[in-house]
Amino acid sequence: MLHDQLLRDPNTYEELKLVSTGAVNPANGRQYPWKHGYLAFMEEGDAAGSNRKYLELYNRIARFYRLSNKLYFALKFGGERSYREQFLSALELRGGQRVLETSVGSGDNFPYLNMKAKNVKTGNVNAELYGLDISSGMLKQAVRNLRRWKLEAQLFQGTAERLPFQDNSFDCVYHVGGINCFSDPHAAVLEMIRVAKPGTRLMIADETQKLVKGTYGKVPVVKGYFAEGADLPEMLGLIPPEMLEVEYKEVCKGLMYCITFRKP
Repeated sequence: MLHDQLLRDPNTYEELKLVSTGAVNPANGRQYPWKHGYLAFMEEGDAAGSNRKYLELYNRIARFYRLSNKLYFALKFGGERSYREQFLSALELRGGQRVLETSVGSGDNFPYLNMKAKNVKTGNVNAELYGLDISSGMLKQAVRNLRRWKLEAQLFQGTAERLPFQDNSFDCVYHVGGINCFSDPHAAVLEMIRVAKPGTRLMIADETQKLVKGTYGKVPVVKGYFAEGADLPEMLGLIPPEMLEVEYKEVCKGLMYCITFRKP
């Protein structure tokens, strides 16, 4: 259940009030509408820089994104479960927690999270799932997938650099895929930390140079979005020095990196 207390205006961080049509900022009257099963905190035409570039890409590939990934995971890793477990296993996840994924895409991690969040005694899934993405195309796919999987999750459209949530709200915060291409990845890391509760272990996973240059740079549909010779951001250097237990490892045959750290 989505509550007023959780939401904040991403432009001002003021409190919001939920209404039948969406969310309203009582201080300035700004409204954020429900669209196609998700709460929209942005207009796609307002996106700029790298965010705009990759929003367009993911809207373009949204309809066949999941199918192409499943085929790739089956050939490369022996299946989707084997692939996702290599980074999702880093999460400290229990039933009853409030969980946020930034860049949730089509929601494909959620079924595997729920396996970790089941109540041992009853077998019921009782984690609260939340996902945010910049792409309307991907979020529409997520809505369809959740319905097909019979899973419940609250979905939001917005940028990870300005999350529409209250400070210290989530028991688990993670990101898989996309932060390499954000307009401001440092701001996105700081936002993940802001909304996580003290003591939370956060996780960031994304593609290494090996995958971007060796695979994406050769796929006709997407290669134009990945500039030849472009370097990925030094993500480990974006973790604030006050974070605890910072760890970096490469997973998925060196095609992905996984960074974990704990909020003091």
